[in-house]
Amino acid sequence: MLTIFTIPKAFHELNEIIQMNAIHSWLALDPRPEIILLGKDEGTAEIASRLAVKHVAEIECNEYGTPLVSSMFSIAQDIASHPVMCYINADIILLSDFIPAVRRVKEKTFLIVGQRTDLDIKEMIDFENSEWEISLRDLVKAKGKLHPPSGIDYFVFNRGLYRDILPFAIGRTAWDNWLVYQSRKLKASLIDATPAITAIHQNHDYSHHPQGESAVWKGPEAIRNKELLGGKDYSFDPQHASLVLTPRGTKRALSMRRVYFQMRSIPALYPRFYFLLSVFKLLERLILNFRQKQT
Repeated sequence: MLTIFTIPKAFHELNEIIQMNAIHSWLALDPRPEIILLGKDEGTAEIASRLAVKHVAEIECNEYGTPLVSSMFSIAQDIASHPVMCYINADIILLSDFIPAVRRVKEKTFLIVGQRTDLDIKEMIDFENSEWEISLRDLVKAKGKLHPPSGIDYFVFNRGLYRDILPFAIGRTAWDNWLVYQSRKLKASLIDATPAITAIHQNHDYSHHPQGESAVWKGPEAIRNKELLGGKDYSFDPQHASLVLTPRGTKRALSMRRVYFQMRSIPALYPRFYFLLSVFKLLERLILNFRQKQT
């Protein structure tokens, strides 16, 4: 039914704990998905062999050695065994609500995204304990924090949807927002699954990059990714979804906020309506000024 693919960081210290928790949670899904690990960072080949999942070492990279999103998606879609794909960051734990949620989507062509819940997890989860998910849900309820919509950590889509991805560097901002924008350009149904899928992001530092967090978000690769995006008007996220996935299925996203985001996306999706952009920006300034006067 489903092929999950990801590109892990080196399996070192906390990153090893985080990534092993994530991968084991995917293996616990029912039915068990096909899993593809991409890249050749330390430990990836060994973990793939130990867990009996697919591994592809050679990924096209930029001049900094960072894998390209375009290469990852192309390779995964070419070798996947199933018609539905899921790219997911290697620090995201999935729970038993994931597969049933994906199955409730009946749209022919779609992209499912959603907000994650941030949580500190410093130890290996005992997946042999039948109560592991119950305990984790209790922890999420007590200490988890829903991340803003701008952070997108999983993409569920029809295999073949993405064939012309720009050369974004993975993990360097903007590429995820572009994928959401591109789904709308390709006429896929954009579905926000936040109410239906609990995606747990295990908090981490940025020690995997030699220059740390600043380089990840503000370095030359991040600048290039933002240039490829084309500007903030093309930075789409789950708020731009026209459908919401609930425990009962998909429904139209008709709240005032969601309708506004759908209207706000028109100039980016249909250039002939670009003149509307100035209207939206004026409205946003008026709302901002009004809020500032109220505080």
